[in-house]
Amino acid sequence: MRGLKEKLSRTAAEVDRLYPENASVAIGQDGEPVLKQVKAKKPAKALKDLEAAIAERMPERNLIDVLCAAEHHTGWAAQLGPLSGSEPKLEDARRRYLLCAFCYGTNMGPAQTARHTRGLVTAHELGYVNRRHVSVAKLEAAATDVINAYARLELPRVWGTGETAAADGTKIELRENTLMSEYHVRYGGYGGIAYHHVSDTYVALFTHFIACGIWEAIYILDGLLKNASEIQPRKVAGDTQAQSAPVFGLSYALGIELMPRIRNWKDLVFFRPEEGASYEHIDSLFGDEIDWDLIETHWRDLMRVVASIRAGKVLPSTLLRKLGNYSRKNRLYQAFREIGRAVRTEFLMRFLSSHELRRQITAATNKAESYNGFSKWLLFAGDGIVPDLDTEDREKRLKFNQLLADSVVLQNAADMTRALRLLAEEGYPLRREEVAQLSPYLTEHVKRFGDYVVDLETVAAPLDAEMPDLAD
Repeated sequence: MRGLKEKLSRTAAEVDRLYPENASVAIGQDGEPVLKQVKAKKPAKALKDLEAAIAERMPERNLIDVLCAAEHHTGWAAQLGPLSGSEPKLEDARRRYLLCAFCYGTNMGPAQTARHTRGLVTAHELGYVNRRHVSVAKLEAAATDVINAYARLELPRVWGTGETAAADGTKIELRENTLMSEYHVRYGGYGGIAYHHVSDTYVALFTHFIACGIWEAIYILDGLLKNASEIQPRKVAGDTQAQSAPVFGLSYALGIELMPRIRNWKDLVFFRPEEGASYEHIDSLFGDEIDWDLIETHWRDLMRVVASIRAGKVLPSTLLRKLGNYSRKNRLYQAFREIGRAVRTEFLMRFLSSHELRRQITAATNKAESYNGFSKWLLFAGDGIVPDLDTEDREKRLKFNQLLADSVVLQNAADMTRALRLLAEEGYPLRREEVAQLSPYLTEHVKRFGDYVVDLETVAAPLDAEMPDLAD
C-alpha cells in the first residue's frame, strides 16, 4: 500500500514537472484536459511491397490441411477423448477429431460437414464425438498446445513480446428463441458476445461466451488467469468497457497492469495521493484524495481474496459481480474501489504524458479487433448464426473456432517465415520496421470450400521457425 501511494505521488509530480514540455496535452481554463489528435501514418510503400511479395510466395492451403498440419506438429488431438477417461473406442479417432474441429470451428455443423467428406464420417458420428469426447477443458488444452508451438517461432517475437494482451468482445449471432440471446444496443441485433484475449503476438490465448447484457469488464481478468500457455501476459489492454475502479483495484492486487482505452476519461475523477497535495500546472485535474485508512483496515481481507483467486477457488468475474451487487454496504468492495482509484489515477497520469503508452494501447486493441474479424471469417457457415441452444455447446463452438483460428495463425506464421527466407536469399532488403507491421491474419490463400478430406499419410513440412537476418 505504501508503495502504491509513493508511486502515485511520484508520477503526479513528474507529470506536473514535464507538463510545459508536453505538446500533446493541454488543460483548458475550465480544468478539462484535451489530447491533441495524432494523425495515423499511412502504410509506407516499402510495407505494401513486402506484403505483396510475401503474398506471392504463400502456398495455397485448405482448412482441413491446416488442422492436420497443426495436429502433426503439436499432437493436440491427444487432448480429446472419452469424458470417462477410458481409452478411445472410436475407429480412426484422430481423423474424426480433426473433422469434428473443422465441423464446429467453421459453424458448418454435422449434417453439412458429413455431406462434403466423401463418406469418411456421418453426421451422427460427428455429433457423438462432440458430445462424448470433447469438453471445454479439453479444447482449452488442445488450443494451449497450438499456442505453445506458435510461441517457439521467431517471427511472432518480432511482432510482440508476449507481455501484453488485449481483451475485446464481438457480437455473434444467435437464434432469437434462446435464453442467452439478447438484443445488444451497442452492436444491434440479437446474439451474444465472443470475448477474446489476444496476445500482442497476434495469437488468441483465451475465448469464452458471455451474454450481451453482462458488463464485459468483469471478465477481463478471467482469460489471463485461465490461460495455461507459455505466453503469460502481465499487461492487458481493452476498450472503455474494460475500465472501472474495482477492476483496476483487483488487477493491481493480482499483479496485472490494466491499460484500457477509455473513451470518457475526461469525466473521471483524478484523486490526490494525500490531503493537501497540490501541483503547479495540473492541480485543476484533481478532486478528492485517496482514503488510505480504508485500504489499510481491509488489507488482510483483500489479500485473502487474492489468495483465493490465485488458488482457483473463485474467478475474478464471480467476485466482481458479487461485490458489485452489494457495493453500498460491502466494505471490501469499497476497499477495492479505493485501490482502483489510486491505480487508475496513476495510469491516467501516464496516459496523458506518454504518447508511447497511448500508441501501445491502440496497437494492442487493434490486434484484438483484427482477430475478431479473422475468427468470424473462419466461422463462415450457417450465415454466422450459432444454432446451439445448450450453454456448454455454445461455449465449445467458440473454443473450436479459437482452435481453428490459432492453427491458421500458426501455419501462416510458418509460411511467412519461409517466404521471408526466400526473399532474403533473392536479395530482397528486409527491414525489421516493415516486418514488425506484418500480420498473420492472411486469408487470400486459404480455401474454405470444397471436399474436406483428412490426409494423415502425407507428412507435414516442418514448421519454419528460423528467421533471416533483419536490418534495423
